[in-house]
Amino acid sequence: MPPNIACRATRPAQQEEAQMAINVGDRIPEATLMKLTDKGPQPVKTGEFFKGRKVVVFALPGAFTPTCSNQHLPGFINSSDDIKAKGVDEIVCLSVNDAFVMGAWGKQQGADGKVTMLGDGNGDFTKALGLDFDGSGFGMGTRSLRYSMLVDDGVVKSLNKEENPGEAKISGAENMLQQLS
Repeated sequence: MPPNIACRATRPAQQEEAQMAINVGDRIPEATLMKLTDKGPQPVKTGEFFKGRKVVVFALPGAFTPTCSNQHLPGFINSSDDIKAKGVDEIVCLSVNDAFVMGAWGKQQGADGKVTMLGDGNGDFTKALGLDFDGSGFGMGTRSLRYSMLVDDGVVKSLNKEENPGEAKISGAENMLQQLS
C-alpha cells in the first residue's frame, strides 16, 4: 500500500451531490461517539458534549496514517495551549476508528491532556455531517474527510475542509489559531 493512501482517497462526485455537508451556522447532529477511558470505551453524546462549550474539532481519514500522524494531530497537540488560551474549552480529534485505536494513537502521539481522542467507529456522526468518503477501493471502508471546525454551543462557527487530502493546512492548527484571533 502506498504510504499516503489514506490521505489521497477522494469522495466520488455523485456521493458528494447526494449528501449535503454541514455548513457554518448549522447545529451539530445528535450522535454517539466513543472515548477510551480507564474503565474502557465510554459513550460521548454530541448534544451533551457540545452544549454550552466552545470546542475545536478536527477530523482525519485515519489514525496512524502518514499525514494524520506527521502533521495534523501533532499540529493541534503542539498548539493546544495557544488554542485554549483563545477561550476554547476542548480540542477533539475525530476519526472513523474505534475508541481503542484512537486511545492508542493518542497515547503514542502524546495527546493526553491536550487533545481528546474520539472514535466514530461506524461513521454515523461523520455521515450525518456529510463529511464522509468511500475508501473501499483502498480497503478502508467509510472514512472522514480531513477538516476542522469551531463549534460554539453546538453550532458550527467555522468549517475548514481540506482541498488536498494529503495536506493539513486549511484544516490545520495554524489556520484555526488565526480564525480564533
